[in-house]
Amino acid sequence: MKPVIKEITSAQLKPENRTFKIGDGVRVHTKVREGDKERVQIFAGIVIARRGSGINETFTVRRISYGEGVERVFPVCSPNVLKVEVERVSVPMRARLYYLRDRVGKRATSVKERRFMVATTGEAEQPAAAEAPKAEAKEA
Repeated sequence: MKPVIKEITSAQLKPENRTFKIGDGVRVHTKVREGDKERVQIFAGIVIARRGSGINETFTVRRISYGEGVERVFPVCSPNVLKVEVERVSVPMRARLYYLRDRVGKRATSVKERRFMVATTGEAEQPAAAEAPKAEAKEA
């Protein structure tokens, strides 16, 4: 991209909408205008692709609606995309998840999720250490 164009479009970039990656389950809040009314519509699904850069960056979200696969392409920096919430964090195995298009049923939305480990090593030792001084105080 030319430096002049990059400088002009840098004011329109939205850094808060860049926190998701391919394979994540997201909820995209979009602004919908019907006549003179505005409302927020939510499209929830799995991010299967991201392409472009800068102001031209887009992402594709896929979901299953009434047994049919539905895909929508959203611009990352659009003023009509209010926010992108990440519901599920995944471990992406590829740059594009187009193989989900061929899957049917429950497997069509299954992507390997990231599991978070909870450290429990110190928690088991703390209650036993707290009970020992009380027992010594009762004996004395």
